[in-house]
Amino acid sequence: MSTLIITPFFRFCRVKILSLFIHSNQKLATLTLTPDRRFQLICHQCRKAVKTIHSHRVRVIHDLPVAGTMILLKYHYRKLRCPSCGIRVESQDFVAPKLRVTRRLAQYIADLCRMMTIKEVAGHLGLDWKTVKEIDKQALKRQFEAIDWHGIRILAIDEISIRRGHRYLTVVMDYLSGRVLWMGPGRSQETLDQFFQVLPELVLKRIEAVAMDMWRAYINAVSDWCPQAKIVFDLFHVVKEYNKVIDRIRHIEYRKATKEGKAVLTGSRFLLLKNPIRLSVIEHLHLAAVLELNKDLSTAYILRDQLKLIWWSRNRTIAWERLKDWCRLAEESEIRLLKAFARRLMRHAYGIINHSDYPIDTGRLEGANNKMKVIKRKAYGFHDTEYYILKVKQAFPGR
Repeated sequence: MSTLIITPFFRFCRVKILSLFIHSNQKLATLTLTPDRRFQLICHQCRKAVKTIHSHRVRVIHDLPVAGTMILLKYHYRKLRCPSCGIRVESQDFVAPKLRVTRRLAQYIADLCRMMTIKEVAGHLGLDWKTVKEIDKQALKRQFEAIDWHGIRILAIDEISIRRGHRYLTVVMDYLSGRVLWMGPGRSQETLDQFFQVLPELVLKRIEAVAMDMWRAYINAVSDWCPQAKIVFDLFHVVKEYNKVIDRIRHIEYRKATKEGKAVLTGSRFLLLKNPIRLSVIEHLHLAAVLELNKDLSTAYILRDQLKLIWWSRNRTIAWERLKDWCRLAEESEIRLLKAFARRLMRHAYGIINHSDYPIDTGRLEGANNKMKVIKRKAYGFHDTEYYILKVKQAFPGR
C-alpha cells in the first residue's frame, strides 16, 4: 500500500512516515515514523531551539484504530542536549506527555470514559486498564485544575459514605448551578477548613447562605470563615433525625406492651416513617390501629407533621412562633425523647428561622449523592479517591 494514501490520516508535524507493515491477521498495523530533518530541534521542557543531539531512541506508541485495525507507531526520536535543561527529549506535539499514546487517542479515551467504565474502554481499545485510568485522570485534572468561583453566593454542604467503617467525603456544591465545587476526605471541621482556605477573599465575603444539616463541625467551619453567611438547616435532615426519635419511642413502647399490643406494633416501623400519601389501604388501617393503641406514638406522629410547618413559613416571626409552639407541645407531652429533641431544636433555632429568608435545602445535593453512589458502584468502588472526586466533578459540571 502506498504511504501517500495513508498520509492524510497521520498528519503529524515534524515527522515523516517511512513504512507501513500490516500484520497477517489484519487486526494490527505498524507505522514507522522518523524525525523530519527540515524542522529545527526543540527542547520538550523549555521549548527552545537546540543544536546538539545526545542520542537516538525508539519507542512504540498507540494511535487511534483505523477501520477496526489497531495502529502502533514505531517512533524514532532524539534526545537533545539542552543548554538550559540538560538532556531532554525533543518536542513532539502529537505524543501525549508521559504516556505511550498519541494525543488524539488520549482525547478519544477521555471521551469514552464519560460513558463507559475503564474496563470496557480498555477492552474496546486493547489497552491495559491502568493506562486508560491514568489517561482519563490526567484529562480530568487538566479540566478541573482551576475552580471557577464566578457567581458563587449560596452553598450546600453534606457528606457521602465511600467505604464501610464510617469513611466519608465532605461535598460542597454551588446551590444555584448544581456544580460540585470541592470534595475532601472526612467530615470534620478541619476537612471543611481545607475548602475555605482555597477560596479567594472576595468569594468568602460574597457567600450569603449555606444549607447543611445540624452537624457541629460544619457549623463551626462556616461560622469561622463566613460569619456573614446565614446557616440554613435542611428540613430533610431534621425530619430524618426526628424519625429516629419516633423509632426509639416505638422500641420503648414495644418492650412495655402486652402480648396483644406487641402483635399490633409488630411491623409498624415503616408505617410510622413512611409518607402517608404512599400508604396502601391495609397499611392505613394498620397505622390507625397502632396510633389508637399507643398515646406516645400517636403524639410523636402528629408532631412530625407539625414540625414541617415551621419550614413552610416565609416570615421569620411566624416561623419563630411556630417553633416555640412545637417545642412547648413537645415539653407538655412529658415524653423524654421529644423533650430532648425540642431542646436541640431551640439550640439550632437560628438556622431553622433563616430558612424563611433563604428557602434552600440540601435536596439537590442528596440527589447528587445518589448519583455519586451509582458512579462508585459502576466502577465496583474506587481505590483512588482523587480519581473518584474528579469523576464526580465531571458528572456535576453545573448549569
